Amino acid sequence: MVTIHPYQPDWTQLFQEIAENLRRALGSSALRIDHIGSTSVPGLAAKNRIDIQVTVAELNIELLSKLQSLDLTRYKDLIHDHVPPGANPSEWEWEKWLFVKRGGQFDANIHVRIKGRLNQRYPLLFRDYLRCHPATAEAYSELKKRLAANLADPEKYPDVKDPAVDLIYLAAEEWAIVTDWVLSESDF
Repeated sequence: MVTIHPYQPDWTQLFQEIAENLRRALGSSALRIDHIGSTSVPGLAAKNRIDIQVTVAELNIELLSKLQSLDLTRYKDLIHDHVPPGANPSEWEWEKWLFVKRGGQFDANIHVRIKGRLNQRYPLLFRDYLRCHPATAEAYSELKKRLAANLADPEKYPDVKDPAVDLIYLAAEEWAIVTDWVLSESDF
């Protein structure tokens, strides 16, 4: 079952704790470490799971070894992100590694993406757009709550949610052009 929680102010602190461990283990391999996903948007309801993006220059054996030293579970079958409509469908642009931290008071998804690729930009733009558009964030929260409450198969939650995320992302792309949005400094 998917459970959506009201926004928790301590999600930011939980991100900081995980980011510190990642920074220690990865050193200069991590070009930036960012809090992404619903827990990174004040007021947005979310699963009690912190999403973190680690931006790297390349996915290589040395990086893999460093990440594995953190006792994270790697999802070897999930090697690409969902491609939004109209985006460059090249697998190269959407390549990633996904690691999961389980246990304690929360779980974390660690998304490892390559600097400059479309999938590295996507979650940061999405986050910043929702931070600047609280009414859109509120509507997105409501959608997530209703999906969680009404989907018979919780495994389908991400697949059903993706088109709504795409709608927000497409609006965010237009907003980025109008506002001259650029990537901010790394969260950590």
